[in-house]
Amino acid sequence: MKLLLTVVGKTSTDYLVDGIDRYVKRLSHYVPFELKVLPDVKMPKNGTTDKQKQLEGAVLLTEVKPNDLLILLDERGKQYTSREFAQFLDNRMVNTSGRIIFAVGGPYGFSQDVYARANAMLSLSKMTFSHEMVRLFFVEQLYRAMTILRGEPYHHD
Repeated sequence: MKLLLTVVGKTSTDYLVDGIDRYVKRLSHYVPFELKVLPDVKMPKNGTTDKQKQLEGAVLLTEVKPNDLLILLDERGKQYTSREFAQFLDNRMVNTSGRIIFAVGGPYGFSQDVYARANAMLSLSKMTFSHEMVRLFFVEQLYRAMTILRGEPYHHD
C-alpha cells in the first residue's frame, strides 16, 4: 500500500517547504509515501480559470491508475476529527488494492473530469487556505493519523 499526495506546482515559501519536508520524512517511517509535484500549467493571456483547471486536471488524471483510490482535498469534502481521519485512512488502506492518492488542486481547484473520477473528497476546514498551506497541514495530519493508528503519544485528546 502506497500513499501519494499530488500537488500542482512547487511550494515556493521556504517555511512551508521546510515543514512539508519534515513531515514527509517522518511519514516514511510508517508507510510508503510520495509527494508528487505536477508541473504548473502556463496559461496564455486570454486563458480562463476553467481552461487552467481542465489542463491541470488532465495532467493529474494521467497519474491515476484504474485501481487507485483518488481522494480530493476540497472545501466541499467531508470533515473528520484527527481520530476519525485515522480510522478512515486505516479502513481505506486495508480495503484498497491500488494506491491511495490525495490531490491538492491548483489555485482554482479541480476540473469536472477530476471530480467525476474522484472516489471521495476531504475537507481540512470550513476556512479557505492557500493551496500551498494545505500541503503542510495535510502531511502533518497524515503523520498524526499514523501515530494514532500505532498508539503513539503524538496526538493528545
